[in-house]
Amino acid sequence: MKYIKEYREGDRVSDVYLCKHKQSAVTKNGKQYENVILQDKTGTIDAKIWDPNSAGIDEFDALDYIGVYGDVTSFNGALQVNIKRVRKCQEGEYNPADYLPMSPYDIEEMYRELLSYVDGIENQYLKTLLELFFVNDEAFVKAFKRSSAAKTVHHGFVGGLLQHTLSVAKLCAFYCERYERLNKDLLIAAALCHDIGKIKELSFFPENDYTDEGQFLGHIVMGTEMVGEKIRQIPNFPSIIESELKHCILAHHGEYEFGSPKKPAIMEAVALNFADNTDAKMQTFTEMLEGNTNTGWLGFNRLFDSNVKGTIL
Repeated sequence: MKYIKEYREGDRVSDVYLCKHKQSAVTKNGKQYENVILQDKTGTIDAKIWDPNSAGIDEFDALDYIGVYGDVTSFNGALQVNIKRVRKCQEGEYNPADYLPMSPYDIEEMYRELLSYVDGIENQYLKTLLELFFVNDEAFVKAFKRSSAAKTVHHGFVGGLLQHTLSVAKLCAFYCERYERLNKDLLIAAALCHDIGKIKELSFFPENDYTDEGQFLGHIVMGTEMVGEKIRQIPNFPSIIESELKHCILAHHGEYEFGSPKKPAIMEAVALNFADNTDAKMQTFTEMLEGNTNTGWLGFNRLFDSNVKGTIL
């Protein structure tokens, strides 16, 4: 099969993809059409069915595997597929492993590197806490390895949560080398725990959508609760360390308008916010440019609140 990341404007599409999303819409002229998101293991691409009642457009739903025939076009600097024919596929016509977006890095190697940060913690209370999560809790480890870090914005693939967490830990380790007043054990522990609530906030692939608990509470609150549950298993865990660690998690989005229940009040929380934001923004830009050969202006991007431009490597 031809993967989504290989498509270029003008290509003909004739293959099987996972329908990640499907929604009916209406044009300004009152004509009905379908918004579709196609997915394979290399990513997703927007698609449109401009005439959903025409011959050759069979019935299908989100999370169905569908045979698609159409053309790749470009709109506002982004590729999309103009679907002309589509049919629902049956088991045996596809391999599900081809349709789950994966981290480009080896998951087990990343996890071993993450464990090296756990091993490097000197504070025995924080080290015990991290081991309860990342060493002793098999169910947590399995979920953490397969979870994404977001639904669509950044690291939205299997292993994305692990990749993002490791990147944030690396940035925080760099900050500790540059700014000696930072409590390295606290900051690294916060980096490793800051997004653990996402294993509950988002369902696993192929859905990768918000759970009811995720909608009601969000990963920041759930992650703080998860840390509190583990801490209760550790005798005499210092209350001040517990409060500082929880504060870092609660404040890691930095601003109330970005969903942060608290604003950073300690140096480690500021560092974690910067590291989290840096990795999220850089990954978002990386994913936006992947497969895009346009080095000119790509149009307005809502996340960056700016017109953005491709660059020449």
